[in-house]
Amino acid sequence: MNKITIMLGDITQVSADAIVNAANTSLLGGEGVDGAIHRVAGPQLLDECRTLNGCRTGEAKITSGYRLPAKYVIHTPGPIWQGGTHHERELLKSSYVNSLKLAETHDCRTVAFPSISTGVYHFPLELAAPTAIQAIQDFLRTSKIVSHVQMVCFDERTKHAYDQALSTVNER
Repeated sequence: MNKITIMLGDITQVSADAIVNAANTSLLGGEGVDGAIHRVAGPQLLDECRTLNGCRTGEAKITSGYRLPAKYVIHTPGPIWQGGTHHERELLKSSYVNSLKLAETHDCRTVAFPSISTGVYHFPLELAAPTAIQAIQDFLRTSKIVSHVQMVCFDERTKHAYDQALSTVNER
């Protein structure tokens, strides 16, 4: 049975086959989750990211995890919130789906996500959480390899939003 769990914690400490980095399009490190992942993984992550030539919003690229407890880091630039009129929801969904597709092609059974775009990119949490949960759940319905996805939330407010989104999606 494929499942989604929501937890409060630090994604850099999660043991999973892959963790997802809410990256910027350069893939060269930044603020928030992105900066934390780069710091913990070590300088080899930045060296490998330099070879990837960036990544477009909603797409995903993969690297080794280096000093992280995860085997891989999947980097996906989520959309910057611009009022909802620039396909932000579709791009956010693509970030989750393309990350999961990449995980599947690398035989990852367990994947951990942060809340993509809800920090410095200002995507409203009340819209981001249901978009993410629905995208993940739709993917898991047909996945033959990815069997467990964790949403790793950095604060109680974020965890509550994802708990709510998961219970709403499960009621359907």
